[in-house]
Amino acid sequence: GWLKTFDDYFRDQTQHILNNMVIKLQEDNRRKFMWSEISYFSKWWDGIDSQKKDAVKRLIKDGQFEIVTGGWVMPDEASSHYFALIDQLIEGHQWLEKNLGVKPKSSWAVDPFGHSPTMAYLLKRTGFSNMLIQRVHYSIKKHFAIQKTLEFFWRQNWDLGSSTDILCHMMPFYSYDIPHTCGPDPKICCQFDFRRLPGGRISCPWRVPPEAIHAGNVQHRSWMILDQYRKKSKLFRTKVLLAPLGDDFRYAESSEWDQQYQNYQKLFDYMNSRPEWHVKAQFGTLSDYFEALRKESNLVEKHSSSVFPVVSGDFFTYADRDHHYWSGYFTSRPFYKRLDRALESYLRAAEVLYYLALVQSSKSEKMGVFPSVNHYKLLTEARRNLGLFQHHDAITGTSKDWVVVDYGTRLFHSIMSLKKVITDSAHILILKDKRAYNYDASSPFLKMDDVQSSQDSLPHKTVIKLTSEPRYLLIYNPMEQERFSVVSVNVNSPRVKVLSPFGKPVTVQISAVWDGATTVSHEAYQVSFVARLPPLGLGVYQLSEVQSSEAVLADYSIYTRNSRQEKPDELFKITEMQNSVDNIILENSYMKLWFSGMSGLLEKINTKEDGKNHQMKVEFAWYGTTSNRDKSGAYLFLPDGDAKPYIFTDPPTVRVAHGRIFSEVVCFFHHVTHTMRLYNVQGLEGQSLEISNIVDIRGEYNRELAMRISSDINSQNRFYMDLNGYQIQPRLTMSKLPLQANIYPMTTMAYIQDVGVRLTLHSAQSLGVASLKNGQLEVIMDRRLMQDDNRGLGQGVQDNKITANMFRLLLERRHGTDVNEEKASVSFPSLLSHMTSSFLNHPVIPMTTYADSGVPEMLNIFSPLMSSMPCDIHIVNLRTIQSKVDFEPSDEAALIFHRKGFDCKFSNRDMGLVCSTTQGKIKVHKLFNKFKVESLTPTSLSLMHSSLEARNISEINMSSMEINAFRIRLR
Repeated sequence: GWLKTFDDYFRDQTQHILNNMVIKLQEDNRRKFMWSEISYFSKWWDGIDSQKKDAVKRLIKDGQFEIVTGGWVMPDEASSHYFALIDQLIEGHQWLEKNLGVKPKSSWAVDPFGHSPTMAYLLKRTGFSNMLIQRVHYSIKKHFAIQKTLEFFWRQNWDLGSSTDILCHMMPFYSYDIPHTCGPDPKICCQFDFRRLPGGRISCPWRVPPEAIHAGNVQHRSWMILDQYRKKSKLFRTKVLLAPLGDDFRYAESSEWDQQYQNYQKLFDYMNSRPEWHVKAQFGTLSDYFEALRKESNLVEKHSSSVFPVVSGDFFTYADRDHHYWSGYFTSRPFYKRLDRALESYLRAAEVLYYLALVQSSKSEKMGVFPSVNHYKLLTEARRNLGLFQHHDAITGTSKDWVVVDYGTRLFHSIMSLKKVITDSAHILILKDKRAYNYDASSPFLKMDDVQSSQDSLPHKTVIKLTSEPRYLLIYNPMEQERFSVVSVNVNSPRVKVLSPFGKPVTVQISAVWDGATTVSHEAYQVSFVARLPPLGLGVYQLSEVQSSEAVLADYSIYTRNSRQEKPDELFKITEMQNSVDNIILENSYMKLWFSGMSGLLEKINTKEDGKNHQMKVEFAWYGTTSNRDKSGAYLFLPDGDAKPYIFTDPPTVRVAHGRIFSEVVCFFHHVTHTMRLYNVQGLEGQSLEISNIVDIRGEYNRELAMRISSDINSQNRFYMDLNGYQIQPRLTMSKLPLQANIYPMTTMAYIQDVGVRLTLHSAQSLGVASLKNGQLEVIMDRRLMQDDNRGLGQGVQDNKITANMFRLLLERRHGTDVNEEKASVSFPSLLSHMTSSFLNHPVIPMTTYADSGVPEMLNIFSPLMSSMPCDIHIVNLRTIQSKVDFEPSDEAALIFHRKGFDCKFSNRDMGLVCSTTQGKIKVHKLFNKFKVESLTPTSLSLMHSSLEARNISEINMSSMEINAFRIRLR
C-alpha cells in the first residue's frame, strides 16, 4: 500500500494485471513477464480456479513467466531489521515451494530508497546468484557508469575471502520507468512506451508522442531505439543489454498488453532481419538476462578470471537530483517504526514458545487439545502482517494517512494475536502435571502484563490485585542466554512481598505511579526487582500482600520553578525545591552522573573503573525546513541550516527518584518527557544508561526534533552505524556535502570513538542519525511537515502520534587500538554492546495468572536449553514450518543461528555476562533440555535448498558474522 491500501490496489489493479498476464502470455510464447511480491500473488492465487493455476505453472515451466526475489514484499533496506527481512523471504519462498514448486534465483529491487549490503548477504545465503538495484545516488551512478562498474560482485566488508560475492546489476539512469530504461535520452525512450500512444490517459512530458509501428515507419523507429540501446550498452562491459519495460500500476488493462507486446515484436522482428545491424533483440526475464550475461562473460567457466569488479559497502544516503537527499524517511512516522520492532519481539517470542508447546502437546493425548492449528493461523497472519510492513512505503513512513492506519491496524491486531499465542504456549509448558492440562478459550490461564488499547496509542501496564494468597508472575526471557533483568510491574498495594521461583524473598523497590509530573496516584504502585531467568525460559515469581513489607520505597525530589508545599504524601518521601544551579547526581558501582539542576539534562559521566570524567551533554534541538520552493516532506530532509537549540522560557519540572534498584531523572519539557534511568545492579543492566523520550510535536509546523549528545571524544568526523541490526558500516561526515547528506539510517546502534573510549547509542527503533561535529551523536526523533515533497505521495506528514523512543547509552574503554584501525572499512561492536542491544530489543515478557481461578501446580522454572548459548551466538528464530495442508503446522521448525562478529579489544571485565564463547561451535545434543533432537538438516536461509548428504549433523560450526539455517525436528 502507498496511495491506496493493499486490498484497494488488489481490487483496482493487481488482480487485473495477473488475470491479463495468463491470457496474454498464452497468445504468443515469445512474450515474457516477471513478478516479484508474493503478498499480492498469493492473494490472487487463492481466488483463481485450477485451470488458471495449471496455465500459470505451464508458463513458469516454459520460462515465459518468472518469479523474481519472491519475498513477501520488496522491502525497505534502511529501516528494516534483518529478523524481518529474513522472515518475509521465508514466508514468500515457503509459499512458492508449496503452491508452485518454484525456487527464485534472481532478485529485483527497483524501488527501495538506497540499498544495503545486508540484503545482498541474505540473498546470497538464500541461494541467489544475481541481484538488481536501482535507487542509488546520481553521482555514484555517474561514477560507476564512467568506470563501467555498474555490474559488480557485491562483497561484504567483513569477508576476507569471496564467499559472500553476489553478482549485482545497478541500473544506470534516474528511474525504472520506460523513459529511463531504454537508453540515455528520456525524450526518445518515452516514444517507445506504447501505453502513451495518443488518445490514451497518459502522455509523454517531453511532448513527442509514441507512434504505432507499421511498415512505413518500422525502419526509422527500429534505428531510433537501437541507437538508445547501443548508447546504453557503452556503460557496460559486455554485449548483453537489459532494457526493462514496465512501471508502477502497469499492464492492468488488456489493451496495454497489446500495445506494448505487438509494437515491440514488430521492432524486434525488423532488427533481427537486418544482419548488418549486428543485433539480436527479444523479450526476456531477469534470469534470461543474467544467464546470457554469465555466458557472455565466461562466468560459467569455473576458473576464468572475472570481467566484473568487486565492490563493498552500502548505498545510503540516496539522492535522486540536486541536494534532494532521502534522509527524512529514516525517521518519518516513528511511532510505527517502534511498533514494528515491538511486533518483531513478540513474534520471535511467540515462534519459539509455540514450537516448544507444539512438541510438548504431541507427547500425550490429553495435551492434544492445545489449539495448535488455530494458533498456527495466528502466527502465519502475524508473519504476513510484519512482512507486509517491511514494504518500502510502509516502515519508511511514506504512505497516505489512511494507508498508515491500515498498516498500523494490521500490526496491532497481530500483536494481540501473538500475546494469545505466547500465553497459551507458556501455559502448557509451565504446568507441572501435564495431565491436568485443559484448554478453554473463554477463560485463559494467563494474561499479559502489557496492554495497548488501539493501533496508535502507547502500551501501558495492568494493575495486579494482591491478596494474602500469592498471585503468580511468569516472566519469559526471549534471549538465548541466562539473564538478570530488572522487572517492574504495577500492583494495588505497597505492602508487597515477592518470592523467587525457589521460594526465596527478593529485594524489592516500590516506586510511585505518577499522574502527570508532580501528583502521586495511589491507585497503583510500581514494584521492581531483579529476576534471574533461564535462557529462552520462564521463571515463576510469587507476589502477595503482607502486613509488614520489607520492600524499600524510592524517595523523590521535585524541582519546579515555584515550589508549592503540598501536604506530604502518606507513603513516599517527596521533597519539593526550586530549579537550581547545583547539580543533580546519580551513581551506581560503575559510574557517577551529573545532571543540570536547571534543565535536568545529563552533563558528565565519571567511569569508576578508571576514575575518568567524560563530558556528556544531552540537549534537544529543532530543525526547520528551507524557504525554497522544495521543502522537506515524508521522503526528503531539506533543513533551513543547522539545528536551533531547544529553548524553554521556564525551566522544566524535574523529578528525581532515588531507589534501591534504580534511580532516575525525569524532565518534563513541553514537547518531550525525557527520562534517564540508572540501574543500581551488578552486571549488564548497570553498565549503560536507559534513556526514554516521550515525544509530542503535534502542534508544530515544519519542525523536526532531535536529541543531541555532545562529548569530548575526538571522533574526527568518523562515526559508525549499524545496517539492519546485522553489521556495522563506518561513516565519514563530509563538510563538502549538505547537512542532509550526512544523515544515515540507524536500526539498532550508532557509535563514535577515539583511542581511549567508545560511546554507543543503542536504539529500540529505527531513526535517522548523524555526527555533525567532533564528539557528537544526534538522532532525529520525529518530524512534522506541512507539504508534499514531490515524490508522488501528494501529502505532508501531519499524523504525528505521542511516540516513545527507547535508547541505551553505553560508554566503554578501548584497549590496544592502533591508528590504521581508525580508517578501516570494517568495525564491530563489543560483546557487551551486542548483549546490551539484545536486552533492549528483546525485553522480558511478564504474564500473570488470573486471580480468581484455582491455579494448578506449576514448575518453578521452565528451561528448554541445557545451558546458555555462547555469548556471540543468537537464535534468530525457531520457526515452525507449515505442513502440506494450508495453515497447519508440521512437526519441523526452521532453526536460524547468527554468530555475531565482535571486537575483542574491549575488556570482558565483570560484564555480568553469564555466557562464554566457543569459536562458533555448537554441540547439537547438548542444546535442548527435556526435548530430543530427532533430526537436524542444514538448509539455505529460506529453506529452498537442503543438502541431502548432511542429514543428521552432531556439531554446528559457524564463522563470525554467519547466519545459518537448519530444519530441526524435536520430540
